[in-house]
Amino acid sequence: MSHSTVPRSRAEADETDKTPVAPGGATGSGRRAPASGTSLRIRFRRDRVLLLMTAPAVALVLLFNYVPILGNVVAFQEYDPYISDNGIVSIFHSPWVGLDNFQRIFEDSAFWNAVENTLVLFIIQLVLFFPIPILLALLINSVVRPRVRAVAQAVLYLPHFFSWVLVIAVFQQLFGGAGILSQLLREHGHDGLNIMADPDTFALLITAESVWKDAGWGIIVFLAALASVSPDLYEAAAMDGAGRWRRMWHVTLPALRPVIALLLVLRVGDALTVGFEQILLQREAVGPGAAEVLDTFVWWNGVRNQDFSYAAAAGLIKGVVSLGLVLAANKVAHLMGEQGVYKK
Repeated sequence: MSHSTVPRSRAEADETDKTPVAPGGATGSGRRAPASGTSLRIRFRRDRVLLLMTAPAVALVLLFNYVPILGNVVAFQEYDPYISDNGIVSIFHSPWVGLDNFQRIFEDSAFWNAVENTLVLFIIQLVLFFPIPILLALLINSVVRPRVRAVAQAVLYLPHFFSWVLVIAVFQQLFGGAGILSQLLREHGHDGLNIMADPDTFALLITAESVWKDAGWGIIVFLAALASVSPDLYEAAAMDGAGRWRRMWHVTLPALRPVIALLLVLRVGDALTVGFEQILLQREAVGPGAAEVLDTFVWWNGVRNQDFSYAAAAGLIKGVVSLGLVLAANKVAHLMGEQGVYKK
């Protein structure tokens, strides 16, 4: 009888079954198979270098993004920064008023005018501005020559580096009362136009400025998504008889759908922020009736009128509503089969 067929005792069999198996299938005592769950201490020692690298960025985010959230407590106070030489100490000595500031806000017609203007600007920019980077990315991606594609992308992306002061100055020279368009109309016997000071066209003006300045940034995001599409998919579609439009509809757009869903969720969450600096620079030209949005409302009451508690209450309302919009939009993305900002 061979050695392999000799019966083993129960103790020997149990001891052999406990022997760890190496990745290649051999048994031995040199290496143990990795456990299903790694302890926090082991993971910390393994990733300590990466944690040290990210620690400064995390500290900055906590210091400038999360610590200031504690200052929202002044929304429930009659905050007076001049009680003490230290503004933080003044928080502890300011009287509590509960929900009085929020009651004032809901009874303020200027606040509801700012809400209306904010929503109108958001809807117009969502309809007119959001699809433009997608269309431009598809157009640039269809260009065959790499040099022409690079030049077009650089030209469209360049205004992103301009400040809003420069952007508005360019539009003032084109569409202002003494601009090029107004001068051409006067030379041909017509009345001049001052689009920069017209409250009726202010929403379209803001959208046009945003398109010219920031469409190039969106193009880069969508072109990066298109770069990950395998050329084999286009070749397979072409062999099946699909033309250019069908390849775009069945290959290109499905590749862009996750990115579009993510940016749409972020855009909806940012609905109540429609460009503080851009609108503040043009607020006096068209008046607060057309240009007052929630950000300028908070700035005007908090910084200019020194009503810090009232402005903090308005900003807190905006933050809570924005959070709700992000969660709702992300839920819709999940229902559509997309990941959104975070997974389920």
